[in-house]
Amino acid sequence: MKKLQGAHHRKPITPDLLMTPSDQGDVDLDVDFAADRGNWTGKLDFLLSCIGYCVGLGNVWRFPYRAYTNGGGAFLVPYFLMLAICGIPLFFLELSLGQFSSLGPLAVWKISPLFKGAGAAMLLIVGLVAIYYNMIIAYVLFYLFASLTSNLPWEHCGNWWNTDLCHEHRGSKDGNGALPLNLTSTVSPSEEYWSRYVLHIQGSRGIGSPGEIRWNLCLCLLLAWVIVFLCILKGVKSSGKVVYFTATFPYLILLMLLVRGVTLPGAWKGIQFYLTPQFHHLLSSKVWIEAALQIFYSLGVGFGGLLTFASYNTFHQNIYRDTFIVTLGNAITSILAGFAIFSVLGYMSQELGVPVDQVAKAGPGLAFVVYPQAMTMLPLSPFWSFLFFFMLLTLGLDSQFAFLETIVTAVTDEFPYYLRPKKAVFSGLICVAMYLMGLVLTTDGGMYWLVLLDDYSASFGLMVVVITTCLAVTRVYGIQRFCRDIHMMLGFKPGLYFRACWLFLSPATLLALLVYSIVKYQPSEYGSYRFPAWAELLGILMGLLSCLMIPAGMLVAVLREEGSLWERLQQASRPTMDWGPSLEENRTGMYVATLVGSQSPKPLMVHMRKYGGITSFENTAIEVDREIAEEEESMM
Repeated sequence: MKKLQGAHHRKPITPDLLMTPSDQGDVDLDVDFAADRGNWTGKLDFLLSCIGYCVGLGNVWRFPYRAYTNGGGAFLVPYFLMLAICGIPLFFLELSLGQFSSLGPLAVWKISPLFKGAGAAMLLIVGLVAIYYNMIIAYVLFYLFASLTSNLPWEHCGNWWNTDLCHEHRGSKDGNGALPLNLTSTVSPSEEYWSRYVLHIQGSRGIGSPGEIRWNLCLCLLLAWVIVFLCILKGVKSSGKVVYFTATFPYLILLMLLVRGVTLPGAWKGIQFYLTPQFHHLLSSKVWIEAALQIFYSLGVGFGGLLTFASYNTFHQNIYRDTFIVTLGNAITSILAGFAIFSVLGYMSQELGVPVDQVAKAGPGLAFVVYPQAMTMLPLSPFWSFLFFFMLLTLGLDSQFAFLETIVTAVTDEFPYYLRPKKAVFSGLICVAMYLMGLVLTTDGGMYWLVLLDDYSASFGLMVVVITTCLAVTRVYGIQRFCRDIHMMLGFKPGLYFRACWLFLSPATLLALLVYSIVKYQPSEYGSYRFPAWAELLGILMGLLSCLMIPAGMLVAVLREEGSLWERLQQASRPTMDWGPSLEENRTGMYVATLVGSQSPKPLMVHMRKYGGITSFENTAIEVDREIAEEEESMM
């Protein structure tokens, strides 16, 4: 007791565990974690990784197109409203789950084993997405290398891959200005370069006969996987350092493209077309659904990446602040990307003498056809082309890091004794397996398979997973208990705004999205090609498989319990005995002495003996203990 009193009179020392990264500076955070799991090595690793994960290819080729087709500047109204209702709350929920438990998407379901199938569904979805997403990175690498020349290969017709329909779309001018071109009866060199040379799609008769492997694409895909493997070789210790470049450098390139774009003649036409408010669109439900979909997919909620990244944080990392930084930063980036893209499209429109809507496209068509064609019209076109594709490369790699780290973390957390010591080898095996599965995408008809995966791998199945996660945490585990956990972790409880969104607004919005996607279902297509019935069925089964993981997981959880069916359901829905913070020092209240191997009856006393004094977070722990005691007394 005297020793304890002496320690209390010494100058209080705030333990590293209870500091936020901003308090700690750039110190090594290894002391805050179980030594065998790994952690972020710097204060910005987590924040930049989240920014890199959320800010991806969709910000460049999806948001600008959706904005101008859904009311221009008026689209920002439903966009930011859906960000507040759906994006920010779900983002914070997923980060809180990961940070509180320090577990991946599978092991985190110690919170309620009945819903562990949702974690398995996350892994299936993110695995399928990772396979085709890296193929897009391979296309970017292909164009990146093709830009290392004095003349871009898609600038002119007359190459072996061009047809008689090829026409160099350059507006002819006279005294009256640009004469409009008939773009419908001709094909641009950039479009034929993409379809006939890069994809060599003429060598395939459809998705059922993909044709031969394109060895140049095969090698680009191999390079993409090698880059990803080297960056995640040491887990978050290596990828956390790579993102210092890949998450920040795209902004420099985007700024350069933006400045170059707005100084081009005709740029105002594109920007005006992009942002002119058309408020009558707000009366259409489609615009609100499109805004919610953009938020949902752009932030990457439900893929497990956010949960995985947060699981490597210190217990008291300020994820509340980080949530607003990342979500609002992502939205602003999307808007800026729209200025950069449409200023160039406006210039292209003036040069060709056609309306902007005839040159504007969404998806890969913008990145690999329209924008490359626009680059050919600029002085120093190879330089600007290289910058554009290098920006796409860095944007894509960040997201791919998250996908792979999610899979590796989830599986190693399930089998820590066997896999954590061999995490690098396991990561390599995952990359090799996914590379082999992605080889079909490098064939002549590989684009058909990529479209199928893109349309179905993360469609309605992902919405079902997020709805299930939201309801399991707030309804089964309990919103009060979840808020109390956040109080223990951050020092405050989420306000009415977050509770209302988690309980009602977010699930209702997601359910509306799910119903809309089913009612408005359209068969997949690529250009004029219509997918056969068996391919559509395969895609639907792909989406259903992730949904079926949830009831399958429930069945397994119930079978592991004893008693009647109702008793089994109750037991399987309760948190496991070892659910809670991963470190004994952080376990207070209901989590005291529940950690496997715990010897201390009161982790708070461990802090006092080790550091002296009581920190602000320990005061929070005392408050939480008092709240729990009061609740128990009131129930008795």
